[in-house]
Amino acid sequence: MLILANVRERWSGFLGAFVAVLVGVALITTTLVIYDSARAKVQPRYEGTAALALPKQAVDADGSPEDRMPWSRSEAEPLVSGLAKVPGVAHAVVDRSFYAQAVKGGKPVTDEGAEEAGHGFASARMAPYRLVSGHAPAAADEVVVDRDLGAAVGSELTVNITKGREQFRVVGTVDGPGYYFSEKFAAGQQPGVSNIALIPAKGADTAAIASGAKKIIGDNGSVVSGDGRSELQPEYIEHKRFLGVQLISAMALLGLFTTVFVVASMLVLSTGMRRREIGLLRTIGASPKQIRRMILGEAAVVGLAGSIAGCLAGVAATPMLLSLLKGLDVTPPDMEITVAAWPLLTGSLVGIGVSVIGAWSAGRKAAKVAPIEALLDSRSANKGMGRGRWIAGLSVLGLGVVLAIGTATSTADNRINMAIFATMTLIVAAALLTPAFVGPVGRFLTAPFQRGGKAAPVLIRAELVANPRRAASLVAPVIAAVGFAVLLSGMVSTMRVAYPAGEALKVAGQTIVTPDGTPGNTDEVVADNPVGKAALPTRAFVETKHGKNAENAENAENSENAGKPTVLDVLGSRDAKWDKPGETVLGEKMAGDLGLKQGQEVPVRFADGATVTLRVSQVLPDDPARGDFVVARDLVRAHDPAALTDDIFVPGGAKASAAAPGVALHDAAQYALADYNTDAKLTESLAMMLIVIAVGYSVIAVANSMAMAAHGRRRDFGVMKSAGGTVRQLLFTSAGETALVIVIGAALGVLVTLPPLAGMAAGLSEATSSDVGLHLNSGVVVLAIIGTLVAALLAGVAVTSKTLKRQAV
Repeated sequence: MLILANVRERWSGFLGAFVAVLVGVALITTTLVIYDSARAKVQPRYEGTAALALPKQAVDADGSPEDRMPWSRSEAEPLVSGLAKVPGVAHAVVDRSFYAQAVKGGKPVTDEGAEEAGHGFASARMAPYRLVSGHAPAAADEVVVDRDLGAAVGSELTVNITKGREQFRVVGTVDGPGYYFSEKFAAGQQPGVSNIALIPAKGADTAAIASGAKKIIGDNGSVVSGDGRSELQPEYIEHKRFLGVQLISAMALLGLFTTVFVVASMLVLSTGMRRREIGLLRTIGASPKQIRRMILGEAAVVGLAGSIAGCLAGVAATPMLLSLLKGLDVTPPDMEITVAAWPLLTGSLVGIGVSVIGAWSAGRKAAKVAPIEALLDSRSANKGMGRGRWIAGLSVLGLGVVLAIGTATSTADNRINMAIFATMTLIVAAALLTPAFVGPVGRFLTAPFQRGGKAAPVLIRAELVANPRRAASLVAPVIAAVGFAVLLSGMVSTMRVAYPAGEALKVAGQTIVTPDGTPGNTDEVVADNPVGKAALPTRAFVETKHGKNAENAENAENSENAGKPTVLDVLGSRDAKWDKPGETVLGEKMAGDLGLKQGQEVPVRFADGATVTLRVSQVLPDDPARGDFVVARDLVRAHDPAALTDDIFVPGGAKASAAAPGVALHDAAQYALADYNTDAKLTESLAMMLIVIAVGYSVIAVANSMAMAAHGRRRDFGVMKSAGGTVRQLLFTSAGETALVIVIGAALGVLVTLPPLAGMAAGLSEATSSDVGLHLNSGVVVLAIIGTLVAALLAGVAVTSKTLKRQAV
């Protein structure tokens, strides 16, 4: 009851922490709701199935589950026959997916899912899609298409497949997307079997079908039913989901850090301003334990109230975030918001936990205050820094420096995350160490104004020197706001210069043939450009008793993934140096992961289920341009008829051709810029969203902190007014002190981000073999500083003005 009474009585003192928790929990809740809503769902084309039989799953080089290993035709036939006899199964359908895209008016028809749009006609039963007109395809040159394509039955249709453009006769239309060919033609495009769909008879028991199917499949694979069918997703949807998850994960991480940082600093400020009240409680007999319990209880109440309000606000804001993500094209099609319990509970636990932890940190020192010392007007406890804070600050600073150095040496995939973590660490270090130099910096900045005989500079200087910890609490959110604005905008600006320059340098003098409206280059395009690099990628599987896989099997016998085949990215090359039948060339890292050496043989299972034994002809230094596992191009084409070719690099002495539809030609500079711009829009949008979140949240925290500080100094203002100070003078003093705090925080915010950005620039210089300097977006930085300053001035002056008016009354 006492705790609730304290919260009601001192609601203005807890308002800042309440708002900070509310905003933080709202942000975390919104991102978690979006994350939960973006989970994989059963695709419409599988809605008519009772279960799906899938092959065994392989693992990547690190042991994480990845691709399924397709069955060969001979392996799949007895399984299909057995599954068709399971009670309740009307049809056991071999579902094949391969590249198919109509060409109209000399251009490919826009289709995000074109890479997997081709199927055998039996796959139409899985949705099921109804045959609206015509009949099923029987010959190799017949096709059934979506009625929305506008192709009439009996008409000729040009369809781009892996070989290139071919003419098909439309013999039917269905009420669903896709191109449906004869089963024989589909098997030629994708010989391997990666999915057998079980179509139930009317009224059949789905659970019984799944159970019966598992007995047939046995150890040859697995059977999924119900929501488990969501495992099969088109590649483009998985890519969008991956990008969206990366984006909202970054938002959630930044929101969590900012919440912890801001709420902790505000609770420290709020508790420090209650020293006299706590001292009075100590005088009348309250023990340190009771003081700590009171502070923790108050924080829990404020955290609970802020979490409830934050959850409601987060759910309300979710449609807006979803709309933004859809605008960036990083959400699965037809994604809808579903509000589950766990995002709300997680957000609430974060809000309450952060409040309690922050209060515990602040309450430890407050509970140690001696009664007589706390009743004095002096604020000696606010001076200097304790040993523990020095140790913590220097330790975190050292860690931040190590992370900043690691940014320069980390891999391209980890460089951005490393820079963000380094900045977070240095922000915490700056906040911890601020009391040590806020006084000297305050003296230095106010020194030029001392000679004018004005009272305001003297008062501002005295306040910073006398209360460095209070000033440090006010500076902390400013450091976070400016630091993240500088970091995120600087990363985008630096990468925009580095990546195109490095990529252009690699392909200088060449003409690059790239897909334009298609997912890859067909064999027709490759034939039109017979000279130059034309890598043909496929996914293959290696079972080896060497290297990491063997170690995993020996040291982790109980591991679920021990001894499983490893899935690899294999490149088929037409370069005379690597295009040798029966041989493979490995990169050093790949050879080490597989435990292979030059001259050894390795069995490789391809997409059609066939296994080919290859001899390791060479182990060479890693080169992304060459590939980590290179084989002859004809070998890949023989075992993966559906594979599409990557960009074709035509040397300067040869002429590139764009005769086939869906092809574009670029020189080195155009290619580098186009390649970067593919992800640049998303990167810049992500950076701007994170900047808005970090700066916006920190600005709210700054405004709250300044308002709390101004409210807590009402007695000081009363004394100064009694001594002859005018309202204008006091407002000017308040504004001057606020501006000085913002300047200090902004300077620290810039300083803590320079080491990570410099490390990132150094790493990019090495990775791109070009001279990359540190680039800052001055517009974003200035806007963040001005926004923070305006919010702080408005809040501080408004509360000070209101306080002075009340005192006048």
